[in-house]
Amino acid sequence: MERILLFLATACFLTGFVRTGFALRSGRYHHSRFNLLASLLGFVFQTATLAVRGHQIKHCPLTNQFEMLVFLSWALVFLYLVVGPAFRLSLLGAFTEPLVLVLQTLALVLPVDVHRAPPLANFWLEAHAALSVIAYGAFGLSCIAGAMYLVQERQLKTHRLGPAFFEMPSIAHLATANLRLIRVGLLLLTLGFAAGVAVGTSPPPLMRLWGAIIWVVYLTILLRHRAGPRRVAVYSVLAFLLALLSFGWLNYFLHRPHL
Repeated sequence: MERILLFLATACFLTGFVRTGFALRSGRYHHSRFNLLASLLGFVFQTATLAVRGHQIKHCPLTNQFEMLVFLSWALVFLYLVVGPAFRLSLLGAFTEPLVLVLQTLALVLPVDVHRAPPLANFWLEAHAALSVIAYGAFGLSCIAGAMYLVQERQLKTHRLGPAFFEMPSIAHLATANLRLIRVGLLLLTLGFAAGVAVGTSPPPLMRLWGAIIWVVYLTILLRHRAGPRRVAVYSVLAFLLALLSFGWLNYFLHRPHL
């Protein structure tokens, strides 16, 4: 049942992405309720997917790679729906949808939905996992905002303004949104680490080291934001790619025998 729900969610995001792509290509794009409704409906199906799986396993649905890919996709859409209107980033959804489509397609086609007995119920362990994944969602949106900044800056420098240029927020808005998203992600990741400490058991040393590296990387970006918004944009893209490399270690941590 959850795979059907995830397929429907993917279809919603694909519909919104295709519609936006055609509109931008034709130069007739304008912000409409269609894309917002497509994202909202896709979010509902994502939430239903996680709810059904959580009910089945009686645990937070973060016990294998399939569930984590879906949860990360959910976090990306949830944060977009929250921060998009607040930061005047109406076109952020068009840039978020491809990433969500890739993550959910991987969840559907790859053999990663391997049934494993979930660890013993532990509030702090589940909070650690959930907060960490949502933090990656915030970092993912900062990556997207950074990519939008770089695209717009290049168009300004080359004086080749594409159809999407006039629909994008100003580079000042994008730079501000990028920094705020990094702050949100760093706060959530810090809370996730604190919840991990409250679990009462130590994760593998490599897991702790890799998590610390990600935390230090994003903290460094914040501390060096005076270097300029372009560098922050580049760093946010590269840092998220690094964060994705560490994403699999969360699954490893959740399935340690001593948990």
